[in-house]
Amino acid sequence: MTAENATLAQRSPNWRSWVEPWFLSYALLGASVAGLAPIILPLSVGRTGTLADIGLVMGAFNLGGLSAPLWGGIADRRHSHRSLLVLGLAAAGIALAAFPFVSALGERLVLAFVQGAGAACAATVANLFVVEIHPRSEWDERIGWLQTFYGGGQVVGLLLAGFVSGIDMYLGFLIASGITMIACLPGLSMKGTIVSAHPSRPTLAYPSRHAELNAGSPQSFYHHLNAKTLEHLVRSIVSPLGIFLVAWLISFGGVAAFFSLYPVLMKHQFGVDPSLSSIGFAVAATAGLFLYAPAGTWSRKFGPLPVFRAALAVRALAFLVLVVIGAFSFPLGGPLAVIGFAFVVLAWSLLSVTGTEITAQFSEAHEGEGLGLFNASTGVAGVLGAVIGGWVAGTWGYETVSVLGIGGAVIGILLTAAIKNFFGKPEEKEKR
Repeated sequence: MTAENATLAQRSPNWRSWVEPWFLSYALLGASVAGLAPIILPLSVGRTGTLADIGLVMGAFNLGGLSAPLWGGIADRRHSHRSLLVLGLAAAGIALAAFPFVSALGERLVLAFVQGAGAACAATVANLFVVEIHPRSEWDERIGWLQTFYGGGQVVGLLLAGFVSGIDMYLGFLIASGITMIACLPGLSMKGTIVSAHPSRPTLAYPSRHAELNAGSPQSFYHHLNAKTLEHLVRSIVSPLGIFLVAWLISFGGVAAFFSLYPVLMKHQFGVDPSLSSIGFAVAATAGLFLYAPAGTWSRKFGPLPVFRAALAVRALAFLVLVVIGAFSFPLGGPLAVIGFAFVVLAWSLLSVTGTEITAQFSEAHEGEGLGLFNASTGVAGVLGAVIGGWVAGTWGYETVSVLGIGGAVIGILLTAAIKNFFGKPEEKEKR
């Protein structure tokens, strides 16, 4: 065996070499907070609350995800990854179990926030444990498999949501809570000696491979925002990076409004039962997992900015189709709406890959800060999109939520076109 072949053999062992038993905890977390919760939470609130209430609850759920740097800092200082993983799962599980038994908006907001914060705690320390216990050469493979478990769990959770949404909402929360609590058991197998701590939180320069739900996502869990980072953004706001981050914030916020209301909107505007809309979401999320590799290929071939704009165009067209279906009575309007939404989900794979690449290229020497701001803008957009989406739908009707999606995508296209016109293409800088 040549030296090159020996190196390849060392870098490409069997998948079992990258997977650890506690990865199952992460899969179960994906099933509960990224699969079941985004369906049963808005449906439950919608039974007794307004559309604005749904937006606020989903915004609180997403807001909990922004607590990730806190848990990362505690894990760094105390090396208590296993304890924090179990505590985060337990907190999310208890909050899920309690949610259907409260009716006051304030209580719902608190429980939704605890669900998001608990999920963020568990997801943060899970990803950081891989980073801090294994050498850098193994990060890609190990975290790639960890994300695969999360994405697979999300699909299973969406399918479960489709099953329970047509039966009993209390059963849905019971299952979500049970899954989260059971996830504590494999989490107890997390063990190892921390070989390298990263208090500056290194940002991994590749996207999280799962569907577009920022709560509980590992996407923003590697970088601590601080005053210095924000100061750098202010100085460079009129720059390719600054303009792109604004484009990302607006485009992601527009679609977050739709995601936050998804099952309720599909039911009342398009007549699609939550069981069918959940299954449609699961199928689209599964298909999207297979688009990450082609997205990388297309990005290298055509450049990340053109692919990014093409994905936003697909989204704008998909939302336009939803607007038309909602405005006219089509014989198969419901199934067509599910198909239209599927293209919204599929576009995420391209946006996630190219968005990460564009940010890294424009960040230059401040790549870690740039990716940290990129991830933070995703979380902030999720919170704002959910709150604004609920208010807009309650004030002007469900159809306006799809209009928000169109507006966000179109503004994103125009702003990134301004980057090309005034600053040149990021792929040209990479070639130089």
